Amino acid sequence: MENNILIGRMLIDAGVINSEQLQAGLAEQKKSHEFICTTLVKLGLAPEEKIFNVLSRQLNIPYIRVNRVGIEPSVIRMVPAKFAIHYKIMPFEFKNNTLTIAMADPLDIRTLDNMRLLLGVEVKSALSGEPEIIDAIRRYYGLGADTLEKIMDKNGEVKESTPGGQKIEELEGLTEDASVVKFVNEILSEAIKNHATDIHLEPFQDELRTRFRIDGILYDINTPKDIKYLYASMVSRIKIMANLNIAERRLPQDGRIKIRISEGELDLRISTLPTAFGEAVHIRILSSRFFLELEKLGLFPDDLEIIEQAIKKPHGIIFVTGPTGSGKSTTLYASLSRINSSGIKIITVEDPIEYQLRGVNQLQVNPQIGFTFANALRHMLRHDPDVMMVGEVRDSETAEIAIRSALTGHLVFSTLHTNDAAGAIARLIDMGIEPFLVSSSLECLVAQRLVRLICPKCKVAAKPDDEVLRQIENEVKSDSKIEIYEGKGCQDCRFTGYSGRTGIYEILTITEPIRELILKRASTQQIKQKAIADGMHTLRQDGLQKVFSGITTFAEVMRVAQEEKFSK
Repeated sequence: MENNILIGRMLIDAGVINSEQLQAGLAEQKKSHEFICTTLVKLGLAPEEKIFNVLSRQLNIPYIRVNRVGIEPSVIRMVPAKFAIHYKIMPFEFKNNTLTIAMADPLDIRTLDNMRLLLGVEVKSALSGEPEIIDAIRRYYGLGADTLEKIMDKNGEVKESTPGGQKIEELEGLTEDASVVKFVNEILSEAIKNHATDIHLEPFQDELRTRFRIDGILYDINTPKDIKYLYASMVSRIKIMANLNIAERRLPQDGRIKIRISEGELDLRISTLPTAFGEAVHIRILSSRFFLELEKLGLFPDDLEIIEQAIKKPHGIIFVTGPTGSGKSTTLYASLSRINSSGIKIITVEDPIEYQLRGVNQLQVNPQIGFTFANALRHMLRHDPDVMMVGEVRDSETAEIAIRSALTGHLVFSTLHTNDAAGAIARLIDMGIEPFLVSSSLECLVAQRLVRLICPKCKVAAKPDDEVLRQIENEVKSDSKIEIYEGKGCQDCRFTGYSGRTGIYEILTITEPIRELILKRASTQQIKQKAIADGMHTLRQDGLQKVFSGITTFAEVMRVAQEEKFSK
């Protein structure tokens, strides 16, 4: 307590905080038992960098950003993971038989003494923020390193748990081991904390690869090398949580887990796949608090108006196109949510059902028992729906039933895997659907992609080269000066410069001239040129407009829409 007051007075004398803020910080610190500087930063009373710069000068202790420097592996090995995690320290440098450790509380003499005794070398401290230290521990020691060390301490060594070398009874016992349970929970917690949408656990001959998909990009997550020996137990633990058969390792399996966190409930969609070196596990993280509002999808006002007009029509079919992971289901759910009311009956058939919609009859296909999209559609029509949603049109039979449903007074939503909006027309005709059916039933085609948003915490003005400016000027019509932005990278965005995602869209409304082109079996390029001439903007044009609006970057738009070719 005395140290906290002493440091608080230093910060008051330096003008970083006032006495009222110190009292508020001390009151909170009594509850959390944290270092006073950590508390002040968490409460937003002072910036971390300003606080530590003052302490560095006053105490003559160096202030380092431990997250931004490279640390030698030999230095990391000097301090066991369990010590680093328990004391919240990070070994930083070893010179002249002296180990420098980064710690948030420079006056914690007891920790320094304990480390000298445990390591047998001289130890000195350097200042660093607690969140940076914790992040560095995960990065250098690996996720769950302390859990693995506890297992090794208990058993002397980690015995490899290969699926072929263990009986089912043994695996069942291991899955209930507190250490295995804790390690699986740590992986899930870390993914949720980093707002990951997917977790990939992939076994190879000499390693277990763990990756998170964050904002659409896969990132490797460091885990201890020896954790591969526990992988079979981890897979069995996940299978038991998802009510899967742990004895079946030769066939793919799918299941679900519902977990509760402080912010609410999460649904985890589990999929296992047998590979040469064991079962690969994919976990999709679905939030039950998922927003279903069209206004939050990134549509500009004009596009939002087009979508709203299309989804309020009494009949017809609306296709959303794009590759896997482009947000098609999100757009469909948001559209259904907008028109959902007690006066409309909505039935969906999906594979899988990702989000539960209140008041909507949702069907899950099961091809193993013959319940396919086409079969489900036939039965749906007998229940007199006003609106139908087909998760995906995969074959000619499903496409024909969906289109004929649209012609008989139903509003139908579905998705197709095509590169652009106009390409959906050619895809349907290739499936064997007659052009007159396509022309009569289609109302709107939406192509979309997801782009990463510039991190608001580190957003700065960018200086693009002349070629970038020329491309933006050619496609974005504006009387004002073009200013674009980028993220310089910060701890909140994992130094990527991006945080979150939004959509870019290409919306093709089926007008009479477009219907005539469809009847004439016009090419995709001819249909697209006519749509552009009538005012449609392409995916890339919509993306560049978002660059001009300061939402995303030029490089990000080029990453997801580089195949776009413009027609003026």
